[in-house]
Order: sequence, then structure tokens, then C-alpha cells
Amino acid sequence: MDMATDKTPVTVLTGYLGAGKTTLLNRILTENHGRKYAVIVNEFGEVGIDNDLIVDADEEVFEMNNGCICCTVRGDLIRILSGLMKRAGQFDGIIVETTGLADPAPVAQTFFVDEDIAARTRLDAIVTVADARHLTDELGRAPEAQEQIAFGDIVLVNKTDLVGEDDLAAVEARIRRINPTAQIVRTQRADVPLETILGRHAFDLDRILENAPDFLGEDHHHHGHDHHHHHHHDVNRHDEHVSSFSLVSEEPLDPEKFFPWVQTITQEFGIDLLRMKGIVAFPDDPKRYVAQAVHMMLEGDHSRPWRQDEPRVSRMVFIGRNLPRDIIEDGFFKCRAKQPAHA
Repeated sequence: MDMATDKTPVTVLTGYLGAGKTTLLNRILTENHGRKYAVIVNEFGEVGIDNDLIVDADEEVFEMNNGCICCTVRGDLIRILSGLMKRAGQFDGIIVETTGLADPAPVAQTFFVDEDIAARTRLDAIVTVADARHLTDELGRAPEAQEQIAFGDIVLVNKTDLVGEDDLAAVEARIRRINPTAQIVRTQRADVPLETILGRHAFDLDRILENAPDFLGEDHHHHGHDHHHHHHHDVNRHDEHVSSFSLVSEEPLDPEKFFPWVQTITQEFGIDLLRMKGIVAFPDDPKRYVAQAVHMMLEGDHSRPWRQDEPRVSRMVFIGRNLPRDIIEDGFFKCRAKQPAHA
């Protein structure tokens, strides 16, 4: 193993106003779960933490009576993180809350861009808290709500006790359309076992698509339809600002074509490309190549070997704002290696 195991895992918590992030943060900061987390919030006032629980408060860092640490981002996230790293042995992970209207991407990118931070922490997962009852309205009204769903590795559909099963199924279908690779977890009062959201390794390349049964399934719903027609029909019907599509090639891709192409795509459409995840088969290569992107931050590497029983199919999913599917699809198929002539 490399040094990555020593890095402090970081969970980015996002979600629309009132979805239940505060309830979740309060659980982490006050319950007796036997772990210590450093929780970085925007403003204490917003979080509504019970002041009786705060021990030894200086201006920015508070220790809770269950040993968790709470601090505010009054200034620079990097400065706060650097301060926390001085106490690195004292906690099991860091949770960074983004405000209800904010885009979680800049927070996530910090963990790739800043070298000192990247050397000592690793982005573990982006968790989005969604309100089961109001999500559909919010998605219709607020682009931020769609983007938060798009970024999530795990989406907590909270307040499920306030909606019926049919509505819940509709909400989850809507989430799937925006983000087919997220793991959806139903909750009430944000009551979720911490291991569901913390320590998930969602950004570890080996695990990129393990939560995406739809995406990995052979019977993906884009198959068998005219791609373009099906996709645009979806968009018009729901007027989605953010949408997703996946591309599949049964033939291996040529690495000489694939690498320049995927770099071009992330540079050219990076502002609107919220997430990209893919598993790629190269000719005569026993290992799967796995790639992911958050906006322009692209990373990829060889992962585990292809198993004997699995088809060596290349699959990529793109989630973004009004991405030109036809251009991306055309480029993807141009990366296919020439079929070898079989004797």
C-alpha cells in the first residue's frame, strides 16, 4: 500500500437549505458514536449547535463534549485545514459543510489543487442531503439544487416520513436522471449510521462505479433507443438544467486517442462538466483504466484487472449543464481501436 492510507479522509456535505444538514451535523457533533471528527461549518449561528455542549471555546475551534472538534470557515478553507492538520492524530476524519446555496465543487477541488492539503488529506465522498418533500420543487426552481444532486456520491433522501411511497419513488427517479451513479439512502431526521456516509472511499479509483447498478448494468435504459431522440425527450419533459448520459463501447478504446480526447473534453466543457466517471478497456491491457473528473480536475489510473467473467466494455457517464452529447459521443466513438483482424 502507499501512503494514502495515512491521509485524513474528508467528507464534503452539501444540500439545499432546510434539507437536514444541520440535523446531521448536530448528530455527528453531539452523539456518542466513539469517533472524533473535525467539522468545518460556515457559521455557528446557522448550525444551531447547543452551546452547553461546547468545551474550551476559542474564537474558531470548539471541542464538543463527545470529543469532536467544530470550527468555522471565517476565512480561507486552506488556512483552517492547515491548522487542523497540526492536530492530525486527534480525529478520524474531517467534514466540511457548504452553505445551502453554494456549489460544492470549489471545496472539493481544494483537496486536489493545494499540494500540502492533498499530501495530508483525501477527499472521501461528497454527500448531498435532499428534502424528499421539497426536492422536486427545488430542482424546478434552483439550478444549485440540481448541481448539488449532480455532485453527490451519496444522496441522503431525508424526511421520507413526510411523503408517500409513490412520491418517494418519483423523487428517486428524478435524482437518478440527474445522477445515475450516486448511492441513494433514505433517511428520517437525518438518522443514518455514520459508516453510510463517512469512510466511503468514493474517490478511490477502484471504487468509482461500485454504487452504480444502473450504469453498470447491461440493460442500461439508453440502450435500444435512438440515443439523441430519447435524451432530448427527457430534457424537454423535465426542463432539467443538469442532465446525465452514458456512453458505452463494446470495442476497446485506443489509449493514443482516448487520453488526448478526455483531456480536451474536460478542458473545453469543464465549467459545465460537473462530474465524469468512466471505466475503459484498452486493447491487450489486462487492467481496467478508471477515470473521473470534477469540473476540470481530471484524474485516472489503472485499477484492478478485468475479471474472467466480465465483458471488457468501456463505459463513461457525464453529468453536467447542457453538455453537447452529440459532440462528446462522436469523440468517444472516434477513440475506438481498429478491430483486430481475426485469422
